[in-house]
Amino acid sequence: MVSMLVLLGLPLSAVADGFSNLATLADKGFVIGAQAQLLGSGENLGSIQPTRRLSPASVTKLYTAAASLDRWGPQHRFTTQLMATGEVDAQGVLQGDLVFDGGGDPALTSENLWRLVQRLRERGVRKVNGELVVSQWRFGPVTCVTTDRCEARTRSDNAYSALLSSAAVNYGSWCNLIKPGAAVGDAATISDCTTVAPLTRIDNRVTTVAPGGDTRLSAERLSDAQGDTLRISGQIAHGGFSREIYRASSDPAEQTAKTLVALLGQAGIEVDGHATSTTPPPTTAKRLAAVDGKPLQEVLLRMLNYSNNFMADTLALDLVAKPGASLRDAGDALMRFARDLPGHGVPTLVSGSGLTPENRVSAQDINALLSAMYRRSALFPTFVAGLQLPTNGPMHFIRRGSETFQQNVMLKTGTLNEPVTVRAVAGYFRTRQGRWGSFAVLVNGTAQTPYLAWRQVLPLVAADLTRMIEAH
Repeated sequence: MVSMLVLLGLPLSAVADGFSNLATLADKGFVIGAQAQLLGSGENLGSIQPTRRLSPASVTKLYTAAASLDRWGPQHRFTTQLMATGEVDAQGVLQGDLVFDGGGDPALTSENLWRLVQRLRERGVRKVNGELVVSQWRFGPVTCVTTDRCEARTRSDNAYSALLSSAAVNYGSWCNLIKPGAAVGDAATISDCTTVAPLTRIDNRVTTVAPGGDTRLSAERLSDAQGDTLRISGQIAHGGFSREIYRASSDPAEQTAKTLVALLGQAGIEVDGHATSTTPPPTTAKRLAAVDGKPLQEVLLRMLNYSNNFMADTLALDLVAKPGASLRDAGDALMRFARDLPGHGVPTLVSGSGLTPENRVSAQDINALLSAMYRRSALFPTFVAGLQLPTNGPMHFIRRGSETFQQNVMLKTGTLNEPVTVRAVAGYFRTRQGRWGSFAVLVNGTAQTPYLAWRQVLPLVAADLTRMIEAH
């Protein structure tokens, strides 16, 4: 009956089951797939073309989180180590290269590197009579497949398009601290967040303005044969707080090498130079120091809450067993996981972050994933903890809708603006009677549809879910 009404030309809003508010977007030309269900009974509470395969954008990260938990469990930690190709003599001199073996830790930071360096000192190492070799043999440099990441090889004005490597640190981005100058009119002071002394060339175009003035900063990372340059422009108020700026580096393994050389120097460990490599450490190499990263449950909390593309794609690449993994390999691993879920169709997943617009799943597929994780008693608490509650989540734009929606829904959003608008949201809800439900909403634009803001989408979803929650 519904299909006949659509064929007769009635607007989708007239026939949508349970999503009558959301369906008004279809009348404006947007393509929609949606489904809400009660978990346990499987009762369908609402749907619009639930099997239609659309771009989920960052809702893809739910697949990455679920597959990671399925593979390793919540307490898994990724290990990063320093290996020696030679022996350490009585004077504390390593007669050989010091090899940094990147373990694919999505949350490796300078703090981890400093702990690694201190453990090296505890082994008595004071000098490396060779090079520091940063090995990214597990994956990296990973071939880019999106415009943003391809452009990031030569320039970047953001951190979300960070390039990928199993030996990356600080989410593949440079961090610089901008402080006001000594007096009004002076240039600002710019330092590296980790090492103080900048690790890249700095083109400082920031001036200090009078106290109380506006602080306005912009930054662009440019690269050439000599490496990265950070061009930072704008103004900062005298006597005001310093500001941090993050920009994707052009070569994450090289960034790690420069950071580690600086930290080794600060610890009093001399090293002749550095290089990067795509080959594993020699089988004869011996471990000198190692550091374990944060438990996977903490990694997923940050990855999902802040929708970190670098972390998501790194985790997906970690799922690939063979060396030199590509994003396509990572997508294949995610698709194998998804296809084994009860009730899930055949998805198209090219990356684990959703930064790739080619990803395709249906609302029914996403609900199959959410249902499967709900039934995994040992994994569900970690999985759901990564979702945001609208009332207090870190992303302020989701703080919309009724009190019922804000207090009873846990969600993950997905956003793309090119080549078409994508606004996607999925997660869980608790009904008035305390029953669990799951939902997925995918809204895709076309070349003919206008820009669609979240303020135009989320209140519609909130109104529909509010009615379902209060009715049960």
